[in-house]
Amino acid sequence: MKTVSIVNVTSYTGAELLRMLARHPEFVVTSVTGRSSAGKRLDQVFPQLAALAQIEMGQVSSVNPALVLTEEPAQTDLAFVCLPHTAAAESIVTLVGRGTKVVDLSADFRLRDVQQYELWYKHPHPAPALLETAVYGLCERYRDEIGQARLVANPGCYATSAILALLPVFAAGIVEPDVIIDAKSGVSGAGRSLTLTTHYAEANEDVSAYSITGHRHLPEIMQEVVRVAQAGGQTAVPEPRITFMPHLMPMTRGILATCYLSLKDRLKTADVQALYAQYYAGEPFVRVIDQSPHTKWTYGSNFCFIYPFVDERTGRLVVFSCLDNLVKGASGQAIQNANRLCGLAEMTGLAMIALYP
Repeated sequence: MKTVSIVNVTSYTGAELLRMLARHPEFVVTSVTGRSSAGKRLDQVFPQLAALAQIEMGQVSSVNPALVLTEEPAQTDLAFVCLPHTAAAESIVTLVGRGTKVVDLSADFRLRDVQQYELWYKHPHPAPALLETAVYGLCERYRDEIGQARLVANPGCYATSAILALLPVFAAGIVEPDVIIDAKSGVSGAGRSLTLTTHYAEANEDVSAYSITGHRHLPEIMQEVVRVAQAGGQTAVPEPRITFMPHLMPMTRGILATCYLSLKDRLKTADVQALYAQYYAGEPFVRVIDQSPHTKWTYGSNFCFIYPFVDERTGRLVVFSCLDNLVKGASGQAIQNANRLCGLAEMTGLAMIALYP
């Protein structure tokens, strides 16, 4: 058993980690922090956790509902850091310094270029030295590196959906560098902090685009698209021209990303689907399907559904990518990364299907 701490457990990603780790057979949560709730028990902050006091199916939960929140994490084998950017890096410096393996759910270590981080996040990087050893936490791309790391940067939710949609065709070099990504997300992606745009009366029965001049997940997408193209042996890879347009939807969870690309040669849908099926063969959490996915299909699960097809009238490739922003887009992917860090099978504690309806 590995001891686990969750830094900022009162966030949506922290609460989702609690839900998923409660049934994890190898991780036991022994430390939780939340400065505004320090001194309270978990079941006082999240009353639904009182159910964990009961023994279910002959197994004791890996989360103790009577665990008391503290301001700083105790010493554990592994830490999930759910703090905002900048604050996360400051906490991680301490955690890594005392030998704790870390999965960071903030944006502080996703971008390899310090200048890009400072351009998009408008702040000097708090710990640039750690960028040398941090690994981008997309198991479908960096599985071996994650297994050897001490610090894993969990990808952004939009970035995960888009990158998984784009990796196979950019690795194969069969598309032009111009890409349009139209992405739609539920309101939980904005976190628990109160904002006018996520109030019920503002978000309900409404759809709107936001961050239209540039979303912070865009440089992640560009970084990984270029890297996979270079890894595929392509020389002089042009910088992709990506238009990324996120939209806020009146739903709690889910992301649907629709990616539009131009093929270099005329291909049929069957050709592209075969390429995707081969690229993701054996991947436990990516499913290449033959119909347009629904966000409901991923609700509460760590799966990503991908549907590529060619519009034969225009010759344009369209790729749909669908996931739960709080699971495969955040906490579930963090546990997948933690499993790799600790030498466990990636599906450990994650083999659940989506809630329906």
